[in-house]
Amino acid sequence: MSTIVYLSVYAAIIIFIAAAAYRIVGYIRLPQHVRWELYPVAHEAEKASYGGGYLEEPEWWNKPRETSRLGELKVMVPEILLLKAVWEHNRKLWYVSFPFHFGLYLCMGYLALLLIGAVLMIMGVSTGSFILSAIISLTNVIGPAGFILCIVGACGLLYRRMTDPGLSNYSTVEHYFNLGLFAVTMLVSLLAWILVDPGFSNSREIVMNLLLLRFNPIDSALLATQVLLISFVIAYIPLTHMSHLFMKYFLYHDIRWGDAPNINSPSTNEKIGVVLNYPVTWSAPHIAGHGKTTWAEVATFNPAAEPEDQK
Repeated sequence: MSTIVYLSVYAAIIIFIAAAAYRIVGYIRLPQHVRWELYPVAHEAEKASYGGGYLEEPEWWNKPRETSRLGELKVMVPEILLLKAVWEHNRKLWYVSFPFHFGLYLCMGYLALLLIGAVLMIMGVSTGSFILSAIISLTNVIGPAGFILCIVGACGLLYRRMTDPGLSNYSTVEHYFNLGLFAVTMLVSLLAWILVDPGFSNSREIVMNLLLLRFNPIDSALLATQVLLISFVIAYIPLTHMSHLFMKYFLYHDIRWGDAPNINSPSTNEKIGVVLNYPVTWSAPHIAGHGKTTWAEVATFNPAAEPEDQK
C-alpha cells in the first residue's frame, strides 16, 4: 500500500507538468485573438493612472515604449492574494471565495515548507537549529490554517452555488465535485494533523522518502489517504477549468494587457493573415448581406461606397 502511495505522488507531479505544458502550448498555438483595447493597461508607466495609453502620443510609432513591471505588480498582487475584483463587484461572493483561495495559497506554502524542511534534514541540519526550527514552526501554523480556511471557503461556495440563482443557473456537476473534493481533502488533512501527525514530522518524513526514492512504510491509513487525495488534486487541477491557477497569466499579459503594436512583426502578420482568411459564418444582415466569403473581404469592403468604387 505504501508503494502505491509514493507512486501516486510521482504520477501526480508528472501529470500536472505534462497537462500544464499541454494547455500552455495549446494556447500559444491558438489563432490571433482580437485586441480588447481596455484601459488602463497596468504596464503603462505614467498613463495608467488616468486610463491613457501610448497611442495618444503624436507619432507614437517613432517613440520608444515605456512599460512598468511595478505597475503590473500593483494590479496583480492585490488581485491574486486578495481577490480585489471580487471584493469590488461581488462582495457576498468574496466572503466565501477569499478564504477558499487564500487557504489554497497557504496549503501551497505548507507543501513548500515541508519540502524545504525535508531538504534541510537530508542535508544534515539539526532539528534544533534556528532555521529548521523556524521552518517547522511556520509549517505548524500555515498548514492547519490553510486546511481550515479551505474547508470554510469550499463549504461556503457550495452553499452559494446551491442557493444563489446567479450561480446555480450556471453551475455544473464539475463545479460541485471540485468544491466537494477540496472540502474532503482538507478535512482528511485536518484530521490527520489532529489525530496522527500534530507536528507534521511524519509528513516531512514522507517528503524525505520521496526525494530519496525510498518507499518506507506509512503506518497511518489516515495519513496515506491524505497523501492519495492530495496527489489526486495535484493531477486533477490542470485537467479542469481550475487550470486558471496558471493560465490566468496569459489572460492578463497576452489578452487583457496585450497592447504591443504590430510594427515590422512578420509573426503577427502571419497570424492575422490566417484569421482574415477564415470563412464568414455570421448571419447578421450587415455582414452576411454583402455576400462576402472571407473576413479579409469584409475588412476591405466599404458598404457606403458606390458599386464602382469597390472594384
